[in-house]
Amino acid sequence: MSREARTLRPTHNHLTHMLTDTKIRSLKPRDGVYRVADTNGLVIEVRPTGTKAWRYRYRFLGKASIVTLNDYPAMGLQAARAERDRLKAMLRGGANPAQVARAERVANGERAADTFGSIGLEYLAKRTKEGLSPGSVVRERRLIEKDLSAIADMPVSDVTAPILLSALRKLEKRGVIETAHRARSHAGRVFRYAIATGRAERNPAQDLIGALEQPRTKHFASITEPAQISQLLRTMWAYQGSPVTRAALKLAPMTFVRPGELRKAKWEDINLDSGEWRYVTSKTKTPHVVPLSRQAIAVLRDLYPYSKRSEFVFPGVRTAQKPMSENTLNAALRNLGFDSDTMVGHGFRAMARTVLDEVLGFRPDYIEHQLAHAVRDPLGRAYNRVTHLPERRKMMQAWSDYLEKLRLGDGETEKMA
Repeated sequence: MSREARTLRPTHNHLTHMLTDTKIRSLKPRDGVYRVADTNGLVIEVRPTGTKAWRYRYRFLGKASIVTLNDYPAMGLQAARAERDRLKAMLRGGANPAQVARAERVANGERAADTFGSIGLEYLAKRTKEGLSPGSVVRERRLIEKDLSAIADMPVSDVTAPILLSALRKLEKRGVIETAHRARSHAGRVFRYAIATGRAERNPAQDLIGALEQPRTKHFASITEPAQISQLLRTMWAYQGSPVTRAALKLAPMTFVRPGELRKAKWEDINLDSGEWRYVTSKTKTPHVVPLSRQAIAVLRDLYPYSKRSEFVFPGVRTAQKPMSENTLNAALRNLGFDSDTMVGHGFRAMARTVLDEVLGFRPDYIEHQLAHAVRDPLGRAYNRVTHLPERRKMMQAWSDYLEKLRLGDGETEKMA
């Protein structure tokens, strides 16, 4: 008998079942591993950690062997006895149960590699190596592991359109309609990858186009066509209202921060010498840095004499102790002839995101960082405020230069101090 494990042998006839669920549950861990026998080679092994596992002891070609069946209570007493009997029958047929178990584990491992979830993560790893932005990595992992968890453990070839629809309906019932649509689209990409790698034959997500409830959302109105942006900028620069509002109109597209963050900007957070505006974002409550272009610095220097007696860069009309009203920018746009279906203060963010990506070709993760979105790395860690700061500084200057060229319309930039 080994020192590592002691088997308490039954004293009754070999047909008597020694173990019961009550007895198994009462077994307490000891300093070392020990085993308690049932019958016909079946034992329960109790480890110092408290975990319990079923093992089958037998002899093959005269040599004592033992094979692990499963943990308890994942495998119950009756199921363990049935598995023991199955292996015992194999033994009588000349097979070695340990070798059979190893082969089955390999087969099960191959089947596990063909589940929707495993293929989804394999596909995500491939896209990550190809340069997928950290924010997108987090979102796609969440779609696989959380939003589509109902099918994650299923063999990908077993997922049918009705089964996928059932998983998506759970999202609909939670009221996250847009997430349900994103999950269907991403599932379709995973199925296409599975087909390409020979692990599926069809894409059930394709069959569900139009099957989900349509989202009822209204995006912030924005202008993203360069010619229209050009006209918008010229009109804003011609604004004849207060100097404070005029400066806010000029800075809104250059910085593309959230409207509430712009109107609540404080002089103490702005360093015109280093060209940085540092503050805590209103939505994610994280520190953020806005690199200021030379054009933005010029606007702020021109504004300073008008608001230097207030802590706020854009003080209110009635009192300098409060920031400008949340309706000021939108009201100015209305007065300039841009209705709420054409352009709103928040729309400068969509403008920047679209043009920086599609026209100027900046990396999406640079843009997401500058938009102060909750961007995380592949391990789920939040990036800090200075991530990609040198690249973002270049991007913000290029963005202001681009806006200036659109506004002037002749390809020349103004000489601004």
